[in-house]
This record gives sequence, C-alpha cells and structure tokens, in this order.
Amino acid sequence: MNKKQKMAIAGIVAVTALLAGLILSGGKFASGAAEAEAGHGHSEGKGHDDGEHHDSAKAKTDDHQDAGQHGDGEHHAGAGKAAKGPHGGTLFVKGDFSFEVVLAEQGSTAAFMIYASDQNQPLAPAALTVKAQLERPGQAPESLRFVADKNALKSVQNIAEPHLFEVEFTVTTAKGSHDFHFSKEEGKIELSDAQLKAADITLATAAPLRIKSGLLLPGEIRFNEDRTAHVVPRVGGVVDAVRVNLGQQVKKGQVLAVISSSAVSEQRSELLTAQQRLTLARSSHEREKKLWEEKISAHQDYLQAQQSLREAEIALRNAQQKLTAIGAGSGGGQLNQYEIRAPFDGMVVEKHIALGEAVKEDASIFTISDLSVVWAEFVVAAKDLHTVRVGENATIRATSFDSSVHGKVSYVGALLGEQTRTAKAYVALPNPGNTWRPGLFVNVEVFSQEAEVGVAVAVDAIQSIDQKSVVFIRVAGGFVAQEVTTGRSDGKQIEIVKGLTAGTRYAATGSFTIKAEQGKGSAEHAH
Repeated sequence: MNKKQKMAIAGIVAVTALLAGLILSGGKFASGAAEAEAGHGHSEGKGHDDGEHHDSAKAKTDDHQDAGQHGDGEHHAGAGKAAKGPHGGTLFVKGDFSFEVVLAEQGSTAAFMIYASDQNQPLAPAALTVKAQLERPGQAPESLRFVADKNALKSVQNIAEPHLFEVEFTVTTAKGSHDFHFSKEEGKIELSDAQLKAADITLATAAPLRIKSGLLLPGEIRFNEDRTAHVVPRVGGVVDAVRVNLGQQVKKGQVLAVISSSAVSEQRSELLTAQQRLTLARSSHEREKKLWEEKISAHQDYLQAQQSLREAEIALRNAQQKLTAIGAGSGGGQLNQYEIRAPFDGMVVEKHIALGEAVKEDASIFTISDLSVVWAEFVVAAKDLHTVRVGENATIRATSFDSSVHGKVSYVGALLGEQTRTAKAYVALPNPGNTWRPGLFVNVEVFSQEAEVGVAVAVDAIQSIDQKSVVFIRVAGGFVAQEVTTGRSDGKQIEIVKGLTAGTRYAATGSFTIKAEQGKGSAEHAH
C-alpha cells in the first residue's frame, strides 16, 4: 500500500467518525426541541390564521375572546378594572362571587359573554339572572337581554362598533344581587382643545329643527321667452336710419329703424292703384244703376258694373292687408320708406343693423326682451321629478353676489332629453331694477315640504366611512364616529332619523380633519 492510499483511507475514517457523532447527538437536539415546544404552553381553541400565539399568562391579560378569531393579532384594552378572567375577559370579584365579562367578536358581529362562579365553582347559566343597560355617547340607553349559550350567558343584541360605551350590569343569584360597571373606549379619536382650535373644528349641539326639505340644483337666468322677440324687417332694403341704441328701453310701436325698400314701394303703389280703381268702379256702378232704373240701359250692363265694383273692393282690401302684414301701413309720405317698430315694451338686448347697410327680409336686426320678468332655468334628473313639480316653492340665490328671491316652479318639461335624460324647468321671477340679468349663474332650491324633525345637524358634519354616513360626536378627550341614518335636508341642516339624540355635542365644521385622523389610526391599528 503506497502513501497516497494510506492518506485516502485515513480521510474516510475521519469523516465517518464525525458523521457518527452527529447522528448520536441528534436525539438530544430533538428532545430539547420537544421540551421547548411543551414549555411554550400554546393552546388555540379555534386557531388564529396570522401566527398569533397566547400562552397562559397572555390569555389572562386579554379582555375578550375571539370567537371567530381575529386575523391580525389585535386585542382591545379592558376597562381597567379587576383582573383578567380565565376566559380572557374582565373579571369582577365581590367576596366569594366572581363575574367575568367577555366581548366576543366574530366577523362584523359581537356579543357579551357572561361567566359567573361562587366559591371558585362555576355557576350554570340557569343559576343567575343578568340585567344590563348599555349607554353610548349621543344615543339613548339600550337594555340588553341574555340567553344561555353552553356554560355562559350571551347577549341577544349585536354589540355594534365602535366599541365605546359604558354598561351597568346587575347580576342576581340565589344568594343576592351584585352591580358591576364595565366600560370600553375602543375607536376614540383623541384630540385636545388646542388641536381642535388649530384644526378650526367647531362644535354644535344636535337639536330639533323645522326643516324645509328640498333639492338644490344649478341654474342660469334666461330671457323670458314669452316676452322676447327677434325683430326682422320682413322686406329687403337699405337702412336709412337707426333710431335706437343697444340697451335702450323702448315702448310698444316705437320706431327702431327706417329702411328704403322697393318691395314696399310696389305694395304701396298697388294700394294706390286699387284705391283709384275702386273710385272708378263706384262711379260706373252708380251711373249704370241709374240708367237701368230709368230703363235706358240693359240690366246686364248694371250687373257687370256691380261685379266690377266688388272686384275693386276686394283688390283694395288685399293691398291693404299686404302692407299691414309687413307693418308698412304708413310711409311718412314716401312710398319706399319702411319703419320697423317695437312689438312691445322692452329693452334692446341685441342690435345687428347699421346706417347704409343692406338687409334681407329674414335678418334678425334687433332682439327686444321684456326684462321685468325673467326665467331661472335649470334641469331636473329623472329621479328628482317627483320633487320638482309645477307650483312648488323655490328659492333662487345668486352665486356671484349675496341676493335671493322666492318664486314658484312655472314649468317642468314633459319630455326627457335623449342624451341627458333630464327635463328642463324654470321659475318665473319678477325683476325690478334688472337685478337678475340673463346669463347669471344661480342655485335653485326647490322645497317640496316643511316639517319639524326631532334631531338635526349641520350638513358639513356628515362624513362617509365605508359607505356609511357618520357624525363625529364629542366625548371626553376626543371624538367617536357615530353611524347615523339621514333624512330631509334644506341644504344647511339635515335630519338624523337614527343614531343620534337631541342634545349631543358634535363636530359641526372640520369633521374631515377628524376623519383623516381616524384614517391614520386605522392604518396603524389594522383592524
């Protein structure tokens, strides 16, 4: 055996000895791991899905049991009273009697679980009676009922979040009655008075109010279309004179402009011709009538003269009506002069005519509008047509200055637009002093009814959290989000149908800041 072979055999023997030592010591490592696991004391009745572990000491410090369980390892602080019970709740002790309160949560629901014992012996649910009254800030007290649930009593009502409340328990057994006080402050947003002032948060008190429920819609002041006219010449010609200026008030029949028109000249010539023909026809008719009566001329000649008279009368009326139709009854002594006149009292709001300009018969040269009454026009969505009806009271407020006026809905369109699916509506407004100018943007508030409501808060106080309406009510040291059901509103105040009682202090302005603070807390809390 050479030197290299001896070295290889020695290496193999050394590696084999090392592996044997590791294998023999493996039992000790396994045994130690088993002992460590046994010493951990882990007991999960239903298991957490997030790696949360509770030893026996930890179980005594939790103040509620997770029936569902929490998936984030969250456990709420207790009421700060007594010790922790064997079920993870708050334990109250009076002599030999002990009373444990557990807030058991499962998903979005929660209930109180009550455990009792006497002289360290558990009491069956049938051996005790529990009465409880739960009080939340801003809400009426709620009496809780309990039913047997295995070895405990369970509240029938769901204990909704936020879990910020105080509960007075009265427990009665065969030996007597005991009273206990339990409180929770989960979900409170802590803000000091200095922070309130810095954030410009103001407080108000929820109270009864008389509300005119209505609908606030954007609108615009428009011309009164029933009293707005687009003046056209009705005949072509050349402008000889313009008698009014833009923005000028005019009276009915006032001359606005004068044009020279060959068409008018022809019409007047036709009228003069018809007048002369009628004069001649009357003379001939009288002569033939006289000759016929004296038996000088034939009856046929008299009838022919009578027919000519009737035709001349018709021609004259026709010529007169043609001139009347174009408003050219008088020409100031000139056959071609045509005076354009105002159709009614109003203001010249548009002017498209100048001296020497040739105009066509259908050209819009003036727009005259009676601004003593204007329209506040707005559109109504299909879902709001039951509120906006003809005759309903409305208030119109200018957006660019402080002014408002009351009126009634004058018109609501019977048809919906094919593209917008809205109906047009307007309120006719008296307009003394031309305060409400066409083109002015306004807000139209339509009131459908007026009623007394039991509780109302400022509209700005309502915030939306998880698609629920909430009001931040004032509690000691901060605020809590209280879910509410809203009702009628007048744009400034809103009815609270459910969730708040009169006399409750709440954040009237700046509630969005409180919502932001709650969002920060939720991100850290990760509940």
